[in-house]
Amino acid sequence: MAAPSQVQAAGAMTYESVGGLKVAKPLYDLVRDEIAPGTGIDPPYFWASLGAMVKELGPKNRALLDKRDDLQAKIDDWHRVHRGQYANRQFLYDIGYLAKPVPGDYRVQTANVDAEFRIAGPQLVTPLDKTDFVLKAANARWRSLFGDLYGTNAIDSRKPASKEYDHTRGAKVIERTDEYLDAFVPLKGNRSHKEALEYVIRKSDGKAQLYAVVRDRNSAQKTVTIGLRHPSKFVGYDHADDGLSILLKNNNLHIELQVDGDDPIGKTHHAGIKDVLLEAALTTIMDCEDAVSAVDAHDKARVYRTWNGVMEGTLTETIEKGGDRKILRLNEDRHYISPTGKNLTLPGRSMLLVRNVGIHLYTDAVKTADNQEIPEGFLDAMVTALAAKHDLLGNGKHRNSKENSIYIVKPKLHGPEEVAATVEQFGYVERVLGLKENTIKLGIMDEERRTSVNLDQCIYAARNRVVFINTGFLDRTGDEIHTSMQAGAMLPTARIRGRPWLQNYEDHNAYIGLKRGVAQVGKGMWVKSDEMAEMLEAKIVHPLSGANTAWVPSPPAAVLHALHYHMVNVAQKQKEILSAMPSTLDDVLSKMLVPPLLSAAANGRLAPEEVQNELNNLAQGMLGYVSRWVGQGIGCSKVPDIQNISLMEDLATLRIKSQLLGNWLRHEDQIVSETTVHDAFKRMAEVVDGQNAEDAKSGKYAPMYGNFDGQEFKAAWALVKNAHKAPNGYTERTLRYYRRLKKEILAAA
Repeated sequence: MAAPSQVQAAGAMTYESVGGLKVAKPLYDLVRDEIAPGTGIDPPYFWASLGAMVKELGPKNRALLDKRDDLQAKIDDWHRVHRGQYANRQFLYDIGYLAKPVPGDYRVQTANVDAEFRIAGPQLVTPLDKTDFVLKAANARWRSLFGDLYGTNAIDSRKPASKEYDHTRGAKVIERTDEYLDAFVPLKGNRSHKEALEYVIRKSDGKAQLYAVVRDRNSAQKTVTIGLRHPSKFVGYDHADDGLSILLKNNNLHIELQVDGDDPIGKTHHAGIKDVLLEAALTTIMDCEDAVSAVDAHDKARVYRTWNGVMEGTLTETIEKGGDRKILRLNEDRHYISPTGKNLTLPGRSMLLVRNVGIHLYTDAVKTADNQEIPEGFLDAMVTALAAKHDLLGNGKHRNSKENSIYIVKPKLHGPEEVAATVEQFGYVERVLGLKENTIKLGIMDEERRTSVNLDQCIYAARNRVVFINTGFLDRTGDEIHTSMQAGAMLPTARIRGRPWLQNYEDHNAYIGLKRGVAQVGKGMWVKSDEMAEMLEAKIVHPLSGANTAWVPSPPAAVLHALHYHMVNVAQKQKEILSAMPSTLDDVLSKMLVPPLLSAAANGRLAPEEVQNELNNLAQGMLGYVSRWVGQGIGCSKVPDIQNISLMEDLATLRIKSQLLGNWLRHEDQIVSETTVHDAFKRMAEVVDGQNAEDAKSGKYAPMYGNFDGQEFKAAWALVKNAHKAPNGYTERTLRYYRRLKKEILAAA
């Protein structure tokens, strides 16, 4: 094949002509120099294969998007005639929105699935454009329970007041941990871990057993040894120079007690424990989508480079804190001795998946020969799979998948046809990259209405490939609003979540996933990223629902959410749900199709103060997030709300806010005028400026109040003004347009 030639694009981007495509130079160089070497794939062949996929599958991708638009237009027309009502099932069947039932009973047949997907535990999601986040997330397989109880507000609804060690707070952490140990790995005879003076390992008949040394209740001068109520929960140990590690297991999750009486923390513990580690983030989704701001070839190259570094095990990041420098790198595996004396090795890192973008996004990072953008998901699938091939070949320092599988999460799929198209796309990637059939496993995000009501059909379409499904109530709420945009005004966001559709959606997802034998059934994100005490109270509902994973926004949240999976035997809960599952899910499906219309609620009206509070909250939240996305290229971050409570914000939360305000503007006669909404945005711009005052001083943040022609403010308002026109209510097109304008301004400056 001839060497590629360079062509100059509009602006500063240079493209390489190769394989019938024009590839932006940052991407071309990255694949040639960093990703392809060692995979057995020649770069010109790689790009030619992508070009062939675009030619063969590109028209199908466009047809699927056209069908989305056609269905939405028909639903809009129906609602205009039947305002205040909702589209009935027969109408939705007639237009093809509801699919035909699956042909008989079936079970998922996905092979070579890593064990982590069937163990109940937390799932982290982290942006691939932040190297330190990626490393910390990958290493969050093991976390300090002591550290995360002490460092968050989990103990007493407040964070540590000082950097100096607080012995009173530390004592509370030890007391709480003892209570957890009593619940998860209790001692015999109703003795408590609080009574332990020492932990010892003794061998009998060639097998080691764990004992706690406690005071004899009949004589304060004597001690006795007490074993575990369930001795099998002791699964390993390790003697090191700095003490003893004791490995325990409960509900298939590991707990490590680190004993060292000479350690500063160990000296304060009644049995010399310096730390308790929990197996926390069993799986982690490395995100190319909602959590990143990747608008051009430079951004995409940064995202792909990080994923490749993880797959090769070479990724590092140097961080400085308090004058100290620390190099972050991927953790090594953990080694122990089993009770029978055999070597025991456990993974030191989370099992990693990668989330590609949805089928609705196109990119000019790679273009056709006639300068047409290509489906960005095609590019994502090819590049992320090529990088993951390093793992399959054992090129890296560490192994991700012991089953030689690649795990790709596909978001924002609408119905079984789009799932089937994704299956076809993954099969194409496997063939051109020399991978075995069904090497690439599919994670289906049940976050769009047409997928929810056709979930069984979606799973069936990927029955040899699907590895997980989850509910994404944030995007799902945004799509719920958009689908019924013309039906009437919607309830405020908090009240939307109280309507029957949402709980039935959550239940339906678990029912279908368990019935069909999907390895991992997940639930959505905890967005109050600093409110760990509240999370400990609330998020236990996810394992109680039968889901064997749920999303968390940070490593500390992962270790604290892991406590819930020790409290709840999810496998047993799943059996109970399956035995109680309705023989027909028609009633559940019907309730899922009822939109959260204001007219359906009590009296069908909102008080003026409720309207104003909602306007203020949504405007402030949108401006807080969009100002960072457009102004600084931050795709996911903790954004303070109007009460200065930090919330995890991403494109999903933005979609809800923009769609609800857009819905209210479409129904001004019921709710509020455009002028009132715009005035709220202007007022909230001043609030957001105040919350970002420190960033403004350093030049990171451009104040919006009084500068309503800035790209940040204009982007936020455009999302509301044009919400009803945005296909399925997605925000990326608007955000990318204004972010690229902002990058041009910054480059010129």
